[in-house]
Amino acid sequence: MRIIINNYINHSKYVYIIKFFKKGDNMIECYLKAGEIVSDVRKEASKMIKEGTLVLDLVEFVESEIRKKGAGIAFPCNVSINEIAAHYTSPFKDEKRICAGDLVKLDLGAEVNGYIADSAVTIMADGENLKEDFSDDVLNRNAEIIEASAAGLDAAIATVRDGVEVYKIGEAISEAIKGYQLNPISNLTGHSLEKYNLHAGLSIPNINNHDTTRLEECQVIAIEPFATDGVGWVNDSPGAYIFSFISDKPFRLKNTVKVLKNIEKNYPYLPFSGRWLTKDFKPARAYSALKQLSEAMAIYPYSPLKEKTGCWVSQKEHTVIVEKEGCSVTTL
Repeated sequence: MRIIINNYINHSKYVYIIKFFKKGDNMIECYLKAGEIVSDVRKEASKMIKEGTLVLDLVEFVESEIRKKGAGIAFPCNVSINEIAAHYTSPFKDEKRICAGDLVKLDLGAEVNGYIADSAVTIMADGENLKEDFSDDVLNRNAEIIEASAAGLDAAIATVRDGVEVYKIGEAISEAIKGYQLNPISNLTGHSLEKYNLHAGLSIPNINNHDTTRLEECQVIAIEPFATDGVGWVNDSPGAYIFSFISDKPFRLKNTVKVLKNIEKNYPYLPFSGRWLTKDFKPARAYSALKQLSEAMAIYPYSPLKEKTGCWVSQKEHTVIVEKEGCSVTTL
């Protein structure tokens, strides 16, 4: 399905929105630039999703390219595979590789002066023996899982406008996914975005949750349907590789104090990867400190999220800006 974007024109390599926002053009340009960068990097990184690719190479490519293009990283690149729905990024020296047939969810974000773009795509990894190792029924089913989350996103975007109640977005997503005889993941949601705030308070459901909160013109939201042939519920799985700073707290160990000060200085607002700390600290010291900081709730650990029944999951996500009669997608 083709996504129709209201009120835009192409001019050179940029997209200029004709009408929205009353807070100044600089904010608009930052949102659009972040979206353009995310779109470009997502397209290039998607080519790496194939048999044998190190997940570490993929996430480091994404994060490096975002920086090269002049943006900051809004959150560690997520590469969540098969039954893992979200929140997996490589730890230091990760040896995990993509296998043929995997459903690989690539979720990335960039920020320009704090204004964020967030997007995700799911790709079934190609490989030399893909059709020999998997039956046509399995391959077709996995393709349908991917298509279902994309259909959910299309349905959601078609629903977004000033004044729409958010449950109607979830209802549209759910109906589209269930049309494939699949389930949306009901305890995962999209979210509103604000300056240096990845989850700004408003949740965008993937089901009809009866939330009558209305969208407002100029709001920026990330919509991210997840589809599965499982029950449609995720639980935490062991490990945590993504964290957010919560507050400064006293600690006795000097190493823990140093790591916390580093986090507070470099990552005060947006999520970070433990892997990033290894450029300033020995890996063992960094991860030991992260464990202590998490237990004390000085930082928040994000566990990888696994579909409850172990079934495979797809995701597709775009960032949109709410308009009077529709919305503009920044991450196409």
